[in-house]
Amino acid sequence: MGEGIGNMYRKGAEAKHMHLYGKSHIAPECSSPVLSSSSSSSLSSIVGEQSRWTNLPPELLLDIIQRVEASEISWPARKVLVACASVCRSWREITKGVVKTPEQCGWITFPISLKQPGPRDTPIQCFIKRERVTSTYRLYLGLSPALSGEMSKLLLAAKKIKRLTCTEFFISLVADDFSRASNTYIGKLRSNFLGTKFTILDGEPPHDSALPSNCKSQRSVHLKQVLQRVAAANYNMGTVSYELNVLRTRGPRRMCCTMHLIPISAIKEGGAAPTPLKFTKCYNEHATPLPISKGKKQGIEFASGGTNTTTESTHSARQPLILKNKAPRWHEQLQCWCLNFKGRVTVASVKNFQLVAVAEPSENVPVAEQEKVILQFGKIGKDIFTMDYRYPLSAFQAFAICLSSFDTKPACE
Repeated sequence: MGEGIGNMYRKGAEAKHMHLYGKSHIAPECSSPVLSSSSSSSLSSIVGEQSRWTNLPPELLLDIIQRVEASEISWPARKVLVACASVCRSWREITKGVVKTPEQCGWITFPISLKQPGPRDTPIQCFIKRERVTSTYRLYLGLSPALSGEMSKLLLAAKKIKRLTCTEFFISLVADDFSRASNTYIGKLRSNFLGTKFTILDGEPPHDSALPSNCKSQRSVHLKQVLQRVAAANYNMGTVSYELNVLRTRGPRRMCCTMHLIPISAIKEGGAAPTPLKFTKCYNEHATPLPISKGKKQGIEFASGGTNTTTESTHSARQPLILKNKAPRWHEQLQCWCLNFKGRVTVASVKNFQLVAVAEPSENVPVAEQEKVILQFGKIGKDIFTMDYRYPLSAFQAFAICLSSFDTKPACE
């Protein structure tokens, strides 16, 4: 399979071991690798070579990167842009200004693209490969393993760990490191005891626009103080709930997803979803974590507080986005429940689903937006599943929702 997008996010100390034609690398802006004295001579020669590239006129450099961005629209050719952003700080800033978000261009370029909403019109098509022996799940960019082949791009990987009271899926940018202390750690998915409710926990603090407008000014100072002291915290971004099937009736699972930081107004015309522009997990490693009360799980929630006197528009903006699986129809000839996956799903499975937005009449959400499939997931072969997502979900959020389908749910089937 293709190289993982997490290899672009390794620490700077590992970059010197990579070949020029090999893995693309973007060191975190907060990282500062320590070099030994024996490498000072080689460092000075590298700095001398880079200075010639740094001194290019900004207008010329901007024109070059714009041409590259317009010509390289797919992987692995698109890693040329990643190489441009790895030259020096000036190249990085210009490249980041040229490269658009997936919502704007429909392409995934940098690791932060996995946290940004997908395109509004055409979904981004991916597939998930399950490895039963290692309990790992890998998300690739592409139509399917057969069609993409070596052109597949590893986006995210997850490892399933069963505990006494819950099941956890640790999500990482790479397929060989799921430690929460690693800078490739993205977040995790945690279930309850019955496996009927899952919590999506993000390893990054929420984007500022994700917080309610009336709470930003009140919480800005307090939030900065908390983020400076909390190390490797998890932030509650959403929940996935499965309805209990007490009567054991036939049919697919019924699920409901609540995205706490995506307002229902995001799917309206002119609405916007939270779009982070960079990773912010650059906390002080020597800081003392905040004490956690007994009986409370380690997870920070950002609920909308505010005053009681709010306008209808403000109330609508606070309402979270709720997704429910699209109701299938019973096919008499096939004797099974059917959904139109437009050829992306070929094997019947209880795991298959399509999610659409659900809104109250008072939310004034157009019917067309409520019928639009935001996320679909289904089986196409042994341990191979497709995942297609679009705005306002990100690749990380969509992957976490799909991972919940892999956990055993005897009470829901």
